[in-house]
Amino acid sequence: MRPAGSWVIGDASRIEAALADFAPGAAKESAGTLVIDVSGVSALDTAGAYLLVRLERAWAGAGREVVWQGADPAREALVKRVRDVLAEPVPPVKGRENFLAHVGETMISVAGDGRNLVGMLGGVIREIGTTILHPSTFRATAVVQQMDVAGLRAVPIIMLMSFLIGGILAQQSAFQLRYFGAEIFAVDLVGIIALREIAVLLTAIMVAGRSGSAITAELGSMEMGEEIDALRVMGLDPVNVLVLPRVLALVLVLPLLTFLAAMAALAGALLTLWMYSGIVPDVFLVRLRDAVDFSSLFSGLLKAPFMALIIGCIACAEGMAVRGSAESLGRHTTAAVVKSIFMVIVVDGLFAIFYASIDF
Repeated sequence: MRPAGSWVIGDASRIEAALADFAPGAAKESAGTLVIDVSGVSALDTAGAYLLVRLERAWAGAGREVVWQGADPAREALVKRVRDVLAEPVPPVKGRENFLAHVGETMISVAGDGRNLVGMLGGVIREIGTTILHPSTFRATAVVQQMDVAGLRAVPIIMLMSFLIGGILAQQSAFQLRYFGAEIFAVDLVGIIALREIAVLLTAIMVAGRSGSAITAELGSMEMGEEIDALRVMGLDPVNVLVLPRVLALVLVLPLLTFLAAMAALAGALLTLWMYSGIVPDVFLVRLRDAVDFSSLFSGLLKAPFMALIIGCIACAEGMAVRGSAESLGRHTTAAVVKSIFMVIVVDGLFAIFYASIDF
Protein backbone atom coordinates (compact mmCIF):
# COMPACT_ATOMS: atom_id res chain seq x y z
CA MET A 1 0.00 0.00 0.00
CA ARG A 2 1.48 3.33 -1.12
CA PRO A 3 -0.66 6.27 0.05
CA ALA A 4 0.11 9.53 -1.76
CA GLY A 5 -0.88 13.17 -1.64
CA SER A 6 -2.50 14.94 1.29
CA TRP A 7 -3.73 12.85 4.24
CA VAL A 8 -5.36 15.50 6.39
CA ILE A 9 -8.75 15.90 8.02
CA GLY A 10 -10.23 17.68 5.01
CA ASP A 11 -9.70 14.55 2.89
CA ALA A 12 -10.80 12.09 5.56
CA SER A 13 -14.03 10.99 3.83
CA ARG A 14 -12.26 10.28 0.54
CA ILE A 15 -9.38 8.46 2.24
CA GLU A 16 -11.68 6.33 4.38
CA ALA A 17 -13.60 5.18 1.30
CA ALA A 18 -10.34 4.29 -0.47
CA LEU A 19 -9.06 2.31 2.53
CA ALA A 20 -12.03 -0.05 2.30
CA ASP A 21 -10.17 -1.86 -0.51
CA PHE A 22 -7.32 -2.63 1.89
CA ALA A 23 -9.40 -4.24 4.63
CA PRO A 24 -8.02 -7.62 5.86
CA GLY A 25 -10.88 -9.49 4.26
CA ALA A 26 -10.64 -7.83 0.84
CA ALA A 27 -9.90 -10.28 -1.95
CA LYS A 28 -7.15 -8.18 -3.47
CA GLU A 29 -5.37 -7.91 -0.12
CA SER A 30 -5.43 -11.54 0.94
CA ALA A 31 -1.68 -11.62 1.55
CA GLY A 32 -0.34 -12.24 4.99
CA THR A 33 1.65 -9.01 5.28
CA LEU A 34 0.60 -5.39 4.72
CA VAL A 35 3.38 -2.93 3.85
CA ILE A 36 2.43 0.74 4.38
CA ASP A 37 4.83 3.00 2.46
CA VAL A 38 4.15 6.65 3.40
CA SER A 39 7.06 8.14 1.47
CA GLY A 40 4.65 9.56 -1.10
CA VAL A 41 2.44 11.35 1.45
CA SER A 42 2.90 15.13 1.17
CA ALA A 43 0.96 16.09 4.32
CA LEU A 44 -0.09 13.98 7.29
CA ASP A 45 -2.07 15.12 10.33
CA THR A 46 -3.72 13.34 13.25
CA ALA A 47 -6.79 12.37 11.21
CA GLY A 48 -4.70 10.73 8.48
CA ALA A 49 -2.49 8.98 11.02
CA TYR A 50 -5.60 7.71 12.80
CA LEU A 51 -6.96 6.14 9.60
CA LEU A 52 -3.66 4.39 8.93
CA VAL A 53 -3.35 3.14 12.52
CA ARG A 54 -6.94 1.94 12.43
CA LEU A 55 -6.11 -0.10 9.31
CA GLU A 56 -3.01 -1.42 11.06
CA ARG A 57 -5.08 -2.50 14.08
CA ALA A 58 -7.58 -4.26 11.80
CA TRP A 59 -4.80 -6.30 10.14
CA ALA A 60 -3.18 -7.05 13.49
CA GLY A 61 -6.55 -8.19 14.81
CA ALA A 62 -6.80 -10.61 11.89
CA GLY A 63 -3.42 -12.08 12.84
CA ARG A 64 -1.49 -10.53 9.99
CA GLU A 65 1.75 -8.57 9.98
CA VAL A 66 2.01 -4.83 9.24
CA VAL A 67 5.27 -3.15 8.15
CA TRP A 68 5.79 0.63 7.90
CA GLN A 69 8.18 2.20 5.38
CA GLY A 70 9.22 5.68 4.29
CA ALA A 71 8.24 7.54 7.49
CA ASP A 72 10.48 10.34 8.75
CA PRO A 73 11.01 10.79 12.54
CA ALA A 74 8.24 13.39 12.86
CA ARG A 75 5.66 11.13 11.22
CA GLU A 76 6.86 8.14 13.20
CA ALA A 77 6.30 10.15 16.40
CA LEU A 78 2.81 11.19 15.25
CA VAL A 79 1.82 7.62 14.39
CA LYS A 80 3.23 6.37 17.70
CA ARG A 81 1.24 8.99 19.61
CA VAL A 82 -1.98 8.04 17.83
CA ARG A 83 -1.24 4.36 18.43
CA ASP A 84 -0.67 4.99 22.16
CA VAL A 85 -3.90 6.96 22.51
CA LEU A 86 -5.93 4.23 20.81
CA ALA A 87 -4.33 1.66 23.09
CA GLU A 88 -5.55 3.43 26.23
CA PRO A 89 -8.39 1.53 27.90
CA VAL A 90 -11.85 3.05 27.63
CA PRO A 91 -13.24 3.76 31.11
CA PRO A 92 -16.22 1.57 31.92
CA VAL A 93 -19.64 3.15 31.81
CA LYS A 94 -20.95 3.65 35.32
CA GLY A 95 -24.17 1.94 36.09
CA ARG A 96 -26.83 3.13 38.49
CA GLU A 97 -25.07 4.49 41.56
CA ASN A 98 -25.81 2.79 44.82
CA PHE A 99 -27.53 5.04 47.36
CA LEU A 100 -25.22 4.05 50.20
CA ALA A 101 -22.19 4.60 47.98
CA HIS A 102 -23.48 8.08 47.14
CA VAL A 103 -23.98 8.84 50.84
CA GLY A 104 -20.47 7.60 51.58
CA GLU A 105 -18.93 9.75 48.84
CA THR A 106 -20.86 12.76 50.14
CA MET A 107 -19.59 12.19 53.67
CA ILE A 108 -16.01 11.86 52.40
CA SER A 109 -16.44 15.12 50.47
CA VAL A 110 -17.82 16.88 53.56
CA ALA A 111 -14.89 15.60 55.62
CA GLY A 112 -12.48 16.87 52.97
CA ASP A 113 -14.15 20.29 52.97
CA GLY A 114 -13.89 20.42 56.75
CA ARG A 115 -10.21 19.49 56.61
CA ASN A 116 -9.53 22.20 54.02
CA LEU A 117 -11.40 24.79 56.08
CA VAL A 118 -9.51 23.90 59.25
CA GLY A 119 -6.24 23.96 57.33
CA MET A 120 -6.97 27.42 55.92
CA LEU A 121 -8.08 28.67 59.35
CA GLY A 122 -4.88 27.32 60.87
CA GLY A 123 -2.81 29.04 58.19
CA VAL A 124 -4.54 32.36 58.86
CA ILE A 125 -4.00 32.06 62.63
CA ARG A 126 -0.34 31.19 62.04
CA GLU A 127 0.15 34.24 59.84
CA ILE A 128 -1.60 36.46 62.40
CA GLY A 129 0.88 35.22 65.01
CA THR A 130 3.77 35.84 62.63
CA THR A 131 2.51 39.36 61.97
CA ILE A 132 2.29 40.08 65.70
CA LEU A 133 5.86 38.86 66.23
CA HIS A 134 7.15 40.58 63.09
CA PRO A 135 5.01 43.69 62.42
CA SER A 136 7.08 44.56 59.36
CA THR A 137 5.42 41.67 57.49
CA PHE A 138 1.96 43.24 57.88
CA ARG A 139 0.60 44.29 54.47
CA ALA A 140 -1.42 47.33 55.50
CA THR A 141 -1.90 48.59 51.95
CA ALA A 142 -3.41 45.29 50.81
CA VAL A 143 -5.74 45.20 53.84
CA VAL A 144 -6.99 48.75 53.23
CA GLN A 145 -7.51 48.03 49.54
CA GLN A 146 -9.54 44.91 50.37
CA MET A 147 -11.55 46.86 52.96
CA ASP A 148 -12.46 49.31 50.23
CA VAL A 149 -13.51 46.54 47.83
CA ALA A 150 -15.35 44.34 50.34
CA GLY A 151 -16.63 47.09 52.65
CA LEU A 152 -17.02 50.59 51.28
CA ARG A 153 -18.27 49.54 47.85
CA ALA A 154 -20.78 47.16 49.44
CA VAL A 155 -22.42 49.83 51.62
CA PRO A 156 -25.08 51.02 49.10
CA ILE A 157 -26.49 47.61 48.21
CA ILE A 158 -26.42 46.33 51.79
CA MET A 159 -28.15 49.43 53.17
CA LEU A 160 -30.75 49.34 50.39
CA MET A 161 -31.54 45.67 51.01
CA SER A 162 -31.70 46.21 54.77
CA PHE A 163 -33.94 49.25 54.34
CA LEU A 164 -36.38 47.25 52.23
CA ILE A 165 -36.32 44.21 54.52
CA GLY A 166 -36.90 46.42 57.57
CA GLY A 167 -39.87 48.03 55.88
CA ILE A 168 -41.35 44.68 54.86
CA LEU A 169 -40.96 43.25 58.36
CA ALA A 170 -42.60 46.32 59.86
CA GLN A 171 -45.54 46.20 57.46
CA GLN A 172 -46.16 42.49 57.98
CA SER A 173 -45.83 42.81 61.75
CA ALA A 174 -48.22 45.75 61.92
CA PHE A 175 -50.69 43.99 59.62
CA GLN A 176 -50.90 40.95 61.91
CA LEU A 177 -50.86 42.88 65.20
CA ARG A 178 -53.63 45.20 63.99
CA TYR A 179 -56.16 42.45 64.68
CA PHE A 180 -55.26 42.65 68.37
CA GLY A 181 -54.98 46.43 68.57
CA ALA A 182 -51.26 46.07 69.25
CA GLU A 183 -49.66 47.73 66.23
CA ILE A 184 -47.30 49.65 68.49
CA PHE A 185 -45.58 46.38 69.39
CA ALA A 186 -44.40 46.12 65.78
CA VAL A 187 -41.67 48.55 66.83
CA ASP A 188 -40.49 46.11 69.51
CA LEU A 189 -40.55 43.19 67.11
CA VAL A 190 -38.68 44.91 64.31
CA GLY A 191 -36.18 46.54 66.66
CA ILE A 192 -35.20 43.29 68.36
CA ILE A 193 -35.09 41.12 65.25
CA ALA A 194 -33.22 43.73 63.20
CA LEU A 195 -30.51 44.31 65.78
CA ARG A 196 -30.07 40.71 66.90
CA GLU A 197 -30.62 38.71 63.71
CA ILE A 198 -31.64 40.31 60.44
CA ALA A 199 -28.88 42.91 60.13
CA VAL A 200 -25.94 40.58 60.70
CA LEU A 201 -27.47 37.63 58.85
CA LEU A 202 -28.47 39.64 55.79
CA THR A 203 -25.10 41.41 55.72
CA ALA A 204 -23.16 38.16 56.00
CA ILE A 205 -25.18 36.54 53.22
CA MET A 206 -24.69 39.56 50.96
CA VAL A 207 -20.95 39.62 51.68
CA ALA A 208 -20.71 35.86 51.03
CA GLY A 209 -22.39 36.26 47.66
CA ARG A 210 -20.62 39.44 46.66
CA SER A 211 -17.15 39.43 48.22
CA GLY A 212 -16.79 35.68 48.83
CA SER A 213 -17.39 34.82 45.19
CA ALA A 214 -15.02 37.59 44.09
CA ILE A 215 -12.24 36.29 46.35
CA THR A 216 -12.68 32.75 45.05
CA ALA A 217 -12.65 33.95 41.44
CA GLU A 218 -9.53 36.08 42.02
CA LEU A 219 -7.52 33.34 43.70
CA GLY A 220 -8.82 30.74 41.25
CA SER A 221 -7.71 32.83 38.28
CA MET A 222 -4.30 33.27 39.87
CA GLU A 223 -4.09 29.52 40.45
CA MET A 224 -4.96 28.86 36.81
CA GLY A 225 -2.32 31.36 35.69
CA GLU A 226 0.29 29.75 37.98
CA GLU A 227 0.74 33.08 39.76
CA ILE A 228 0.44 31.43 43.17
CA ASP A 229 3.14 28.93 42.20
CA ALA A 230 5.27 31.90 41.17
CA LEU A 231 4.85 33.39 44.65
CA ARG A 232 6.07 30.15 46.20
CA VAL A 233 9.07 30.10 43.86
CA MET A 234 9.88 33.66 44.97
CA GLY A 235 9.88 32.48 48.59
CA LEU A 236 6.59 34.20 49.51
CA ASP A 237 3.80 32.50 51.43
CA PRO A 238 0.48 32.80 49.52
CA VAL A 239 -1.44 32.76 52.81
CA ASN A 240 0.45 35.84 54.01
CA VAL A 241 0.34 37.65 50.67
CA LEU A 242 -3.15 36.77 49.41
CA VAL A 243 -5.29 35.18 52.10
CA LEU A 244 -4.56 37.14 55.29
CA PRO A 245 -5.31 40.63 53.83
CA ARG A 246 -8.66 39.45 52.47
CA VAL A 247 -9.73 37.61 55.61
CA LEU A 248 -8.61 40.42 57.90
CA ALA A 249 -10.42 42.99 55.76
CA LEU A 250 -13.67 41.01 56.02
CA VAL A 251 -13.28 40.65 59.79
CA LEU A 252 -12.84 44.42 60.14
CA VAL A 253 -15.58 45.61 57.79
CA LEU A 254 -18.38 43.14 58.51
CA PRO A 255 -19.22 44.59 61.98
CA LEU A 256 -19.33 48.07 60.44
CA LEU A 257 -21.57 46.87 57.62
CA THR A 258 -23.78 45.12 60.18
CA PHE A 259 -24.22 48.35 62.13
CA LEU A 260 -25.13 50.27 58.98
CA ALA A 261 -27.53 47.51 57.95
CA ALA A 262 -29.23 47.64 61.36
CA MET A 263 -29.67 51.41 61.11
CA ALA A 264 -31.03 51.10 57.57
CA ALA A 265 -33.50 48.39 58.65
CA LEU A 266 -34.74 50.56 61.51
CA ALA A 267 -35.07 53.53 59.15
CA GLY A 268 -37.14 51.42 56.78
CA ALA A 269 -39.32 50.23 59.65
CA LEU A 270 -39.79 53.81 60.92
CA LEU A 271 -40.87 55.09 57.52
CA THR A 272 -43.19 52.14 56.88
CA LEU A 273 -44.93 52.31 60.27
CA TRP A 274 -45.32 56.07 59.91
CA MET A 275 -46.99 55.73 56.52
CA TYR A 276 -48.86 52.45 57.11
CA SER A 277 -49.91 52.63 60.76
CA GLY A 278 -49.60 56.30 61.64
CA ILE A 279 -46.86 55.72 64.24
CA VAL A 280 -44.97 59.00 64.13
CA PRO A 281 -41.15 59.01 64.40
CA ASP A 282 -41.16 60.42 67.95
CA VAL A 283 -43.34 57.57 69.21
CA PHE A 284 -41.31 55.04 67.22
CA LEU A 285 -38.02 56.20 68.76
CA VAL A 286 -39.40 56.27 72.31
CA ARG A 287 -40.84 52.79 71.92
CA LEU A 288 -37.62 51.53 70.34
CA ARG A 289 -35.58 52.94 73.24
CA ASP A 290 -37.76 51.04 75.72
CA ALA A 291 -37.71 47.79 73.71
CA VAL A 292 -34.01 47.42 72.93
CA ASP A 293 -30.76 48.23 74.66
CA PHE A 294 -27.07 48.05 73.88
CA SER A 295 -27.02 44.28 74.44
CA SER A 296 -29.39 43.82 71.49
CA LEU A 297 -27.02 45.66 69.18
CA PHE A 298 -23.92 44.04 70.68
CA SER A 299 -25.36 40.53 70.30
CA GLY A 300 -25.59 41.08 66.56
CA LEU A 301 -22.23 42.79 66.17
CA LEU A 302 -20.48 40.02 68.12
CA LYS A 303 -21.43 37.45 65.48
CA ALA A 304 -20.03 39.47 62.58
CA PRO A 305 -16.27 38.80 63.00
CA PHE A 306 -16.84 35.04 63.31
CA MET A 307 -19.04 34.99 60.22
CA ALA A 308 -16.47 37.07 58.34
CA LEU A 309 -13.70 34.66 59.32
CA ILE A 310 -15.72 31.70 58.06
CA ILE A 311 -16.62 33.44 54.78
CA GLY A 312 -13.03 34.49 54.13
CA CYS A 313 -11.51 31.08 54.89
CA ILE A 314 -14.04 29.20 52.76
CA ALA A 315 -13.66 31.61 49.84
CA CYS A 316 -9.86 31.43 49.95
CA ALA A 317 -9.81 27.64 50.36
CA GLU A 318 -12.10 27.18 47.36
CA GLY A 319 -10.05 29.62 45.29
CA MET A 320 -6.80 27.81 46.06
CA ALA A 321 -8.46 24.49 45.10
CA VAL A 322 -9.18 25.56 41.48
CA ARG A 323 -7.36 23.37 38.98
CA GLY A 324 -6.73 24.53 35.44
CA SER A 325 -10.09 25.04 33.73
CA ALA A 326 -12.93 27.54 33.57
CA GLU A 327 -15.32 24.76 34.58
CA SER A 328 -13.33 24.18 37.76
CA LEU A 329 -13.32 27.91 38.50
CA GLY A 330 -17.08 28.15 38.11
CA ARG A 331 -17.69 25.07 40.23
CA HIS A 332 -15.50 26.28 43.10
CA THR A 333 -16.96 29.80 42.98
CA THR A 334 -20.47 28.38 43.29
CA ALA A 335 -19.34 26.04 46.08
CA ALA A 336 -17.76 28.94 47.96
CA VAL A 337 -21.00 30.93 48.00
CA VAL A 338 -23.19 27.95 48.95
CA LYS A 339 -20.85 26.74 51.70
CA SER A 340 -20.37 30.23 53.09
CA ILE A 341 -24.10 30.91 53.34
CA PHE A 342 -24.67 27.50 54.94
CA MET A 343 -21.92 28.04 57.51
CA VAL A 344 -23.16 31.57 58.25
CA ILE A 345 -26.57 30.15 59.15
CA VAL A 346 -24.92 27.42 61.25
CA VAL A 347 -22.85 30.01 63.14
CA ASP A 348 -25.96 32.13 63.69
CA GLY A 349 -27.77 29.11 65.12
CA LEU A 350 -24.87 28.31 67.44
CA PHE A 351 -24.84 31.88 68.72
CA ALA A 352 -28.61 31.73 69.27
CA ILE A 353 -28.17 28.61 71.42
CA PHE A 354 -25.26 30.22 73.28
CA TYR A 355 -27.19 33.43 73.97
CA ALA A 356 -30.18 31.45 75.21
CA SER A 357 -27.99 29.38 77.55
CA ILE A 358 -26.52 32.50 79.20
CA ASP A 359 -29.82 34.44 79.08
CA PHE A 360 -28.30 37.19 76.95
